[in-house]
Amino acid sequence: MGRVTTTTRPAFATLNAVLERLTYVNEETGYTVARVATECGSDLLTVVGALLGAQPGETLRLHGRWSSHPKYGRQFEVDSYTTVLPATIQGIQRYLGSGLVKGIGPVFAERIVAHFGLDTLQVIEGAPARLVEVPGLGPKRTAKITAAWEEQKAIKEVMVFLQGVGVSTSLAVRIYKQYGDASVDVVSKEPYRLAADVWGIGFKTADTIARAVGIPHDSPQRVMAGLQYTLSEATDSGHCYLPKLALVADATKILDVPAELVARCLDELVADEGVIREVLPGVDGDPVEAVYLVPFHRAEQSLAAALLRLLGDRADRLAHFTDVAWDRAMSWLKARTGADLAPEQEQAVRLALISKVSVLTGGPGCGKSFTVRSIVELAVAKKAKVTLVAPTGRAAKRLSELTGHPAATVHRLLQLRPGGDACYDRDNPLDVDLLVVDEASMLDLVLANKLVKAVPPGAHLLFVGDVDQLPSVGAGEVLRDLLAAPAIPRTRLSQIFRQAAQSGVVSNAHRINVGRPPVLHGLPDFFLFACDDTEAAADLTVDVACTRIPAKFGLDPCRDVQVLAPMHRGPAGAAALNTLLQRQLTPHREGQPERRAGGRVFRVGDKVTQIRNNYDKGQTGVFNGTLGIITHLVPEEQTLTVRTDEDEDIDYDFDELDELAHAYAMTIHRSQGSEYPAVVIPLTTSAWMMLQRNLLYTAITRARQLVVLVGSRRALAAAVRTVGAGRRHTALTHRLTRHAEVISVNDDSRRLRNRDLGRVPAAAGTDD
Repeated sequence: MGRVTTTTRPAFATLNAVLERLTYVNEETGYTVARVATECGSDLLTVVGALLGAQPGETLRLHGRWSSHPKYGRQFEVDSYTTVLPATIQGIQRYLGSGLVKGIGPVFAERIVAHFGLDTLQVIEGAPARLVEVPGLGPKRTAKITAAWEEQKAIKEVMVFLQGVGVSTSLAVRIYKQYGDASVDVVSKEPYRLAADVWGIGFKTADTIARAVGIPHDSPQRVMAGLQYTLSEATDSGHCYLPKLALVADATKILDVPAELVARCLDELVADEGVIREVLPGVDGDPVEAVYLVPFHRAEQSLAAALLRLLGDRADRLAHFTDVAWDRAMSWLKARTGADLAPEQEQAVRLALISKVSVLTGGPGCGKSFTVRSIVELAVAKKAKVTLVAPTGRAAKRLSELTGHPAATVHRLLQLRPGGDACYDRDNPLDVDLLVVDEASMLDLVLANKLVKAVPPGAHLLFVGDVDQLPSVGAGEVLRDLLAAPAIPRTRLSQIFRQAAQSGVVSNAHRINVGRPPVLHGLPDFFLFACDDTEAAADLTVDVACTRIPAKFGLDPCRDVQVLAPMHRGPAGAAALNTLLQRQLTPHREGQPERRAGGRVFRVGDKVTQIRNNYDKGQTGVFNGTLGIITHLVPEEQTLTVRTDEDEDIDYDFDELDELAHAYAMTIHRSQGSEYPAVVIPLTTSAWMMLQRNLLYTAITRARQLVVLVGSRRALAAAVRTVGAGRRHTALTHRLTRHAEVISVNDDSRRLRNRDLGRVPAAAGTDD
């Protein structure tokens, strides 16, 4: 018999070290590769493992094991870590000079340590007023340093507890900012509150904490939180509700508890009005028990009621268009714009000016923009108050350029305030006669409800958008639901104009939209760089965006070229591509300031996007999807500044950087409503589940001048062939149809059902 060999795992060890630099950070998992300095020698050591949140300059007590990597040699595998205060002159100066304490940079760190020596940290801790002894440190900066030190000390005390229950440093900071001294108490007794109160903490993180503090697996508190989480996940996927059977099945799988317990807790949640249950026609028309989170149920009911109220209102702020001489009006318009309207465009113009609510839809090159301009010209000629809005800053800017009239984002128009409440609503409506909403496919249920509630009685509301694009990132399919409701008048433009038809971007978008493959040869503005290997396709995407397009077309790789990926993750996903693109466009430069936050590092010149609504920033808030460029980064003040695409400078503290993501590459979903001179689209088989026709169509229609596809012909064929996901669970069409059917039949409602666009479509109203 041969000898049995056993492998002994290395003994547990503790390593004290100063974090010098982060070599690699995976923002999804927290896995980190870093280089650290110890007192044992001058050479830097490699440490790997869970270091997410640690910053260069910090002294760390690392807990883990020594190992030997076949390629990289000896390294320390970290299981956990704590931060400790440095004890040497060099360590103290490095710590203070790294930007970890707000108000102190390298220059002041050197002066402070030169003055106080090894007593520096004790002075800041116990006698901070003495800092004024240091040349150049006045009372104002001393007060700032003292406040920053106290906050950091309080956060670190909370962190000791939170790290013990599995909370990362960055989340611990957010928890402390939310609850202050009550943080430990809330985390211990009500951990599921975190998912509702603290941005960035979902049910899974709260559940991990709950388990660590001893909340039972089958606790009703846990199950009800899990049900609300399941519904929240569904709204993130676009659904306004879930059928009860699907909700119970999904929650049972997530919670790993019996379905009977989930159903029982759902009944309790309904009784407590934590969710709303209502019988509705489902996607296939059969009745289902629909379960909503309360805000989405209220928004859907309110939006339907507000639209019907507008349609049925007897007041009309554009009444003079009911008996206008249309032939003369169109002649005047031609003299004004220099072009004739096609019959369906003329039809859309008349409809928008006669109907209180209407929809204009159509693909690229079909004249939506010119039609909107014509509507606006006629309304303004009659001294109407016209307001133009779009969901994003870029879309609003483009709408303004196309019409020659000012346009705003929906958020700015409504002046949304902290908490999401709007300055303008039903009780304080906008002063507008005609409101035009462009890129309406982007409108989610909640935002659409806020907007429509602010439209005054008698005003006209026109939704404009391409219904074949991806639906909104948020819950609902507002544009599609409006087009499916008989009560809402609409025009669909289908004629592609000659000039647009000569564009490969436009012609291929229409080909893809009907399931035909794009033309890939002989076009000056549409190309495919074939590449089957996913990682090679990622490298080629970067080369095309950073080198080939700028060289051939003279476009700026940061300002004019946008990489749009089907997915966020994966070798050719937006996250990986952002790392590669940043390496090319804003590489690390010795002596230039930068700041690492989680798995990202931010530098001056970086293209970034806001990833959550923050109503406290800027003049009237900064919103999910806002793009900008980092213009300043000041480590000693722990701030950076972003110049947004709405020409506003927004300051971010370093502990707010989880609100920003790089935007050299972004997912196609996040690009909705924007338009770029050139678009580069990586299509690889690694994104197989996301390869759908409306996804590719949306990406292509983001380009003004140029589209370059990079990747697999097989992936392209799959995207063209695959019709896409099924309908979302929404009931807006049902609510519009049901209420329209029960209102009294009068002359206005009869005209509503009449499709003669020369007459006045309208409907009687309904109350909330």
